[in-house]
Formats: sequence, structure tokens, C-alpha cells
Amino acid sequence: MSKLTIAMVAVAAMGCAVAARANGPAGDACAAKLTADGKAIYTATVAAKPTTETLRPTVEKEARSLVMGGKIARGSARDNAVAAGECVKEALQ
Repeated sequence: MSKLTIAMVAVAAMGCAVAARANGPAGDACAAKLTADGKAIYTATVAAKPTTETLRPTVEKEARSLVMGGKIARGSARDNAVAAGECVKEALQ
């Protein structure tokens, strides 16, 4: 491969990475409206770097982990996970 081809592939890859996170601020704005437990789920889920395909299992895993660790309330975990998941979805779009 020529140096030019390698450079073009590198630039294209960076462009894809930027496009995948292009709407992160929308997700953060959405998360600002969440409850404290919802924000905890949002933060943990974003840190796990889900894709649109792995969003649901990642939210479930992170919420379950926070409940088991006593960090969030069990009774409202499902509702907070759904709300946090919507914010993460916005961040990924």
C-alpha cells in the first residue's frame, strides 16, 4: 500500500469515529434531566462504550451492577434504566 492510501484510510477511520460520537452533547443534555440513579446508570453505560447494537444489554448489565452494589435503588432501577438508555441512544446517534 502506498503512503497516500494509508493516510486516506486513517482519515476515513477518524471521520467515522467522530461521526459516531457526533451527538454526545445531546445525550449529556438529556442525562442532565435524569434522577440521580438515572445519571449513575447513564454514566456507567457511556463509560462501557456501547454501540447501538449492544445498547440494551449494556444498560441492563450496568444497572444490575449498580443495584447489586447498593449504588442505586432496586425499586426504581428499571424506570431509570429505560430513561438512561434513551439518553445514551441520543448520544450514539
